[in-house]
Amino acid sequence: MDKDEHDLLAFAKSTMDDESLEIYIKKLRQKVENASIPQNLRERIEEEITSVWENLKTGGAFAGFENLSNYVNLVASLPFDRKTNDVLDLKIAKQVLDKNHYGLNFVKDRILEYISSLILNAKNAQHPKVASPILCLVGLVGTGKTTLAYSIAEALNKKFERIALGGMGEAVALRGKSRMLADSQPGLIIKSLINAQSKNPLILLDELDRVTQEDKADVMGVLVELLDSEQNKSFTDHYIDYPFDLSNVLFIATANNTTSISTAVLDRLEIIKMPSYTDEEKIIIAKNYLFPKIRKQTGLLGEHLNIDDAVWPVIIRPLGFDSGMRSLERSIEGICRKVARIVVEDKSQSIKITSENVKEYLLT
Repeated sequence: MDKDEHDLLAFAKSTMDDESLEIYIKKLRQKVENASIPQNLRERIEEEITSVWENLKTGGAFAGFENLSNYVNLVASLPFDRKTNDVLDLKIAKQVLDKNHYGLNFVKDRILEYISSLILNAKNAQHPKVASPILCLVGLVGTGKTTLAYSIAEALNKKFERIALGGMGEAVALRGKSRMLADSQPGLIIKSLINAQSKNPLILLDELDRVTQEDKADVMGVLVELLDSEQNKSFTDHYIDYPFDLSNVLFIATANNTTSISTAVLDRLEIIKMPSYTDEEKIIIAKNYLFPKIRKQTGLLGEHLNIDDAVWPVIIRPLGFDSGMRSLERSIEGICRKVARIVVEDKSQSIKITSENVKEYLLT
């Protein structure tokens, strides 16, 4: 809803002026007419608009009209026929993965094999589409699961949306809440599609294993529907109350482990185990990937901060062993922020971290 519509609706609500209400009704009808909404849903909405308008004219409550207005605006923003053009090129996919991630050759090979299957299915359009299992990246915190999902979206030219399942306690968070109930709203799947403005985004289902135990069965039940190609062609959000085809969505999942994921969901997943990083790999990633990126994000120029090669073994293990990259990222961020303050305070414009002074800059 744009500002003019919002102001008109607020005025109509405060005055119950027939002329303002009629103008707003016309705007709603026009919005439905202009939007790419399936014909049977369009007819249903138009009938509801007529019914609510007739009810208002005879002194009915305004709440139903406001509810309908919110619904129409949301449905009109759904990408029923909008999609991005997938880039299905294995060479480009490999370039993106190598650019964004060091090592992980086994993981990259599995992803490239998966993308190869997508390419062949797209080329063989005359053949029945073969359902592929959903990739699930499994590994310890900080091993790069989420960033790999970003890279897959980048490689395929897909919009990226992330749904955090950690701590999710109710299936309605995914499925939505009926308009007949208080605090009704669409679920996270529909919200992701609206945000992406594309019916073929990559949606990351992050931390499958961290759904709360109390409602795990309900949430896993919805996930089974989402991840099953035969069922997600007509996924019905309770707020929208109309099936939306999710078969064009590429779902990717992550988990720290698979022990708490239901068997029915596991059956629809292809598990790719993420390895822990060795110290040697961490040093290369820190020097060539993390440090240049974080230094730039902090606002530092190349001449402001340099780090001796001999210092990296200390930086990667400030508090002992860590299988992932989170602690390493925090250490580099801490060093860069300390140097940024020194530069801003004009105490020095060129800092070199050495074995002698590294402890002054590490967060401990």
